[in-house]
Amino acid sequence: MYNNPLKAYQEIDKSCMSGREVEAYALTKAAMALRACQNNWAASDIQQQLESALKLNQRVWNIFQLELTKADNPMPINIKQNILKLGAFIDNRSLQLIAHPKPQALDIIISINENLAAGLRQSVGVETAAETSHVSSDKMPPHTQLSETP
Repeated sequence: MYNNPLKAYQEIDKSCMSGREVEAYALTKAAMALRACQNNWAASDIQQQLESALKLNQRVWNIFQLELTKADNPMPINIKQNILKLGAFIDNRSLQLIAHPKPQALDIIISINENLAAGLRQSVGVETAAETSHVSSDKMPPHTQLSETP
């Protein structure tokens, strides 16, 4: 058992994760790095920590932006546009933070990352449920079939 849950989370084998799970993981990792900066704002090396966390977050968002602008991206156009607008907002906020660092200014970026990651995780759960619902109940063992009687 890990003494540090963050360490356990970081050591997850990402090779068995779906694309959405990897995206959620990356957003969460970036949010955690930014939150660590907030929590350690008095640290002597906070400027380096902040720059490192912002660079990590920027890499994640740059990948999203690049993928969304590809012609073969199947995502609906309105969702693409909304995520690209979020990316532009995060780019702008990150530049503001580098110029004028304030711990409370990280809140919105952390919130966006966490909420988007939660949505991605939820959609993975919905996809998994949809995949398993295609199993016919007549192929299930009798003890797992649902009874129609109350």
